[in-house]
Amino acid sequence: MKHFAVHYQYPEGSADIVRLRPEHRAWLASLLDVGRLVASGPYTDGSGGALIVIRLPETATLHDAAELMDQDPFTREGVLAGREIREWNPVLNVFRAPDED
Repeated sequence: MKHFAVHYQYPEGSADIVRLRPEHRAWLASLLDVGRLVASGPYTDGSGGALIVIRLPETATLHDAAELMDQDPFTREGVLAGREIREWNPVLNVFRAPDED
């Protein structure tokens, strides 16, 4: 499996982020249910951003990761201040899929 780190930047004081957060979190939960979400959560340093780590098949590309993340309500509604997606190689990790050993 390939991993991708997705960094979100939120606009300061955005009512749209607050409004869409329940739908965004429900969408993330759906990714968790199918084994695509590894972890997600906001940065705690006050920078107004978040990190999402996703898991896709070994053949996946950055384009595939972007297409998946384009389905996020935050992206669909155009409320992010920025988004960066990078392939990530967790050399030492606990990020195995439930069916991987």
